[in-house]
Amino acid sequence: MTTLLVLYRRPDGGDEALQTLEARYRDEHLPLVAQTPGLRVTRIWRVTGALGGETDLALAAAMDFDDRAAMDEGLRSDPMRQAGRILREIAPGLATFLVVEDASDLLPA
Repeated sequence: MTTLLVLYRRPDGGDEALQTLEARYRDEHLPLVAQTPGLRVTRIWRVTGALGGETDLALAAAMDFDDRAAMDEGLRSDPMRQAGRILREIAPGLATFLVVEDASDLLPA
């Protein structure tokens, strides 16, 4: 399994700006993401705090694909390109994209 993990920082403008980001993310961005070929599941979290300190993170999203090839194909799709354009508009410079792979072999037996 390959996951695209996206961490979103809080926008400038306080709670009102965050509510606007969340509404547009939900209503405009995520419906396009849902149309991405090869996407198995999307999970979204609100960041409510950090252990040991403060954080500027507001949201986290994980999009699961069977493997890297499926993720790359999905990212090249029209729905994902459209979703990317919207994301650049509603969250400019706020997102960090990470590609993560299952590492269950690191867990003790």
